[in-house]
Formats: sequence, structure tokens, C-alpha cells
Amino acid sequence: MKINLLKSLPNTWIKKPLTKRKRVKIEDRILTWKLDKEYFDGSREQGYGGYKYDGRWKSVAKEIIKYYDLKDNSKILDIGCAKGYLLEEFRKLLKNPILCGIDISSYAIKNSIKKGKILAIGNATTLPFSNKYFDLVISINSLHNILNKIELKKAFKEINRVSKKNTYITLGSYKNKNEKKKLDDWAVLATTYLSNEGWTKFFKKVNYKGDYWWFTPK
Repeated sequence: MKINLLKSLPNTWIKKPLTKRKRVKIEDRILTWKLDKEYFDGSREQGYGGYKYDGRWKSVAKEIIKYYDLKDNSKILDIGCAKGYLLEEFRKLLKNPILCGIDISSYAIKNSIKKGKILAIGNATTLPFSNKYFDLVISINSLHNILNKIELKKAFKEINRVSKKNTYITLGSYKNKNEKKKLDDWAVLATTYLSNEGWTKFFKKVNYKGDYWWFTPK
């Protein structure tokens, strides 16, 4: 089902990238792909422009908990968890949840909020968890960073495998040439973003029946 569970995020989180990233240089993109300090805590041209904990994900976590009727002991996996800020809000709002997160960036994991969580360097294509283990699997604007559709199919297969039922993902997508250009300008990492129709067809191919939302920079 298509649903926007991120609508409470500050507008700056979505609108800020475009004006500066139109001036991104090849040197910035090279630094970005290292997924190191420059990406998370460097300039806006190279990534987040400084990704600090500020509580912005609290309202999103509340919305997700309500929508999926998550309980105090729920098991939640965040694929592409970065520094674990969304998981941190789940930790504060639920009692005794099992919170897991993976990210391919060793810098992000090293500089994450680890209290009450199991965070590890990992890849969405090979999730180190048992079948049907999680009450909810989420991935916010991360899967479109996978290099190609072959690897992306593996990631969706893994998501289907480890989730009991509930999954929520957001992906870079576009309806027309203008929106695609905005994504091209915005994306310093994303390599596999499709049109809305393209993603819908892809979901059918990989038997993805979970919830989703399209991300397009404003």
C-alpha cells in the first residue's frame, strides 16, 4: 500500500538538497561514495551536511508505531539505519523492543547511538537474521543506493524472508522528466531509482506486497 509515514519530518529535510547539489563536483561524489565522515558530517554537497541527533524522527516513529500497532516487545529492523536515530526514537517510545539496524557505512555504525540496539555493518542483500523474525522491517531512502536491479532483487528477497508481515520502504521515484531531473540533481548516492510505474512493476516481479512511499525532492 502506498502511504506517507514521513509527512511529519521537517520540510528542510526534503527541500534543502537541490539548490546546493546542482553544484556537486566529481570530487564530492567520490568522497560521498566512501560513506565516511564527509558524507555524514561534511558539506551538503557531499551528503547530509552534518547529521546530528535532533529528535526529528520522533513524530515519524510515533506514526509508524500507531499505523502498525507495534507493541512494547516488537522486533524492528532498519535497513540503512545510518546513525540509528529512528531506532533511537523507537527505543524511547516502546518498552523492551528488539531493535536491529544495518548499514554499509562503518563510520555511521561507529558514530551511532548504540544504547538498546543491535547495530552492525551489513548489506541488504544478505541479512544475518532468521526467517520471519521481525514484526517490522523498514528502509528509508536506502534501497535505491544499491548498484543494480540484480542486487536489488536480492535485497527485496531478503526483506520478504526476515519479515513476518509488515514492511515499509521509501524509494527515489518520479512521474515525469522534470521530477527525474530533480532526482538526478539531488542524488549523490542513488543509482537505481525508477519511475512510479517502474517500481510498481518491479514490486510484482519480486513479490513485494509491503507498504511504500515515493521520494521526490521538492
